[in-house]
Amino acid sequence: MNALFNITDTAPPVKGLPRAAAEAETLDARNDVVYKLLPVKSLLNACAGMPFEWTINPYRGCEIGCPYCFARYTHEYMGFEAWLDFERKIFVKESAAEVLARELAKKKGRKGHIAIGTATDPYQPAERRFGITRSLLVVLARHSGLSLSITTKSDLVLRDVDLLQAAGERNRLRVNVTITTPDARLARLLEPRAPTPQKRFAAVAGLTKAGIGVNVFLAPVLPFITDKREDLETIIARAQALGVRRVVVDCLRLRSSARKRYLPFIAEQFPHLLADYRRLYGADEEPLRDYQRHLWAMCGELLDRYGFNADDEESPPHVLEQLELALEG
Repeated sequence: MNALFNITDTAPPVKGLPRAAAEAETLDARNDVVYKLLPVKSLLNACAGMPFEWTINPYRGCEIGCPYCFARYTHEYMGFEAWLDFERKIFVKESAAEVLARELAKKKGRKGHIAIGTATDPYQPAERRFGITRSLLVVLARHSGLSLSITTKSDLVLRDVDLLQAAGERNRLRVNVTITTPDARLARLLEPRAPTPQKRFAAVAGLTKAGIGVNVFLAPVLPFITDKREDLETIIARAQALGVRRVVVDCLRLRSSARKRYLPFIAEQFPHLLADYRRLYGADEEPLRDYQRHLWAMCGELLDRYGFNADDEESPPHVLEQLELALEG
């Protein structure tokens, strides 16, 4: 099975974004995180070469703090070079619901799929405080004929079951819940401010019970850390038991900005793996290709065993490369 996409982090920065970030009003500060209000002219960002045409990210930056996160480079466009800034300087998009309503009224985003949460988790801790994602769902639930998906690592998504049901009645909607490991201790290390895997499984159960279509994203798989066959099978089997539509699997990809954070993390937490990571993610691409072939074969066998059929008309191939996008301002 081949990876589907290979979009690099080379998009030009949005003009004026560093200045807007520097001048952004501080809304709150707690637990070493600063929240700022960022004016925006658009919520819908056009995206080519992906299985969706539009992206929406309610926030810039993400408190969950996954060391492997590819989207850290988006903060560099705002003038922030330190990797910690991405998870400690969170920008709340001002009047987001009003902006989205205007764009939909002008028919922007009416054709093609809209993916919510490609560069920041829409249900990260900031959402409890600011509710931007819920305000966007209120707008989307008023429309019909849209194709929508939401990707999250948080059980906070259950708060919005009412709006997800309303939006799903008039639009095509899927919620993607990311579960990278069934091990709560390991998850806390890898995804410091995300709810536990058990809470995420509970979110999957609650969503499916409410009649909302759910996919599980088992991605990225971290080589030699989250790739044990028994752990992968645990997630896939649990997803099948909970009525998940499909499971999406892929291996970690490391671009330059993510490498700045992830390799020091490996050196600190898994020093015995550092040489292996340097080999996999070095100049020679063949070791990573060999690893991917092994991973995809193993996961393909497990997915077939549990009935996740890649030939299903509604489901693209079940191995999906980690999404690395040119993202909006």
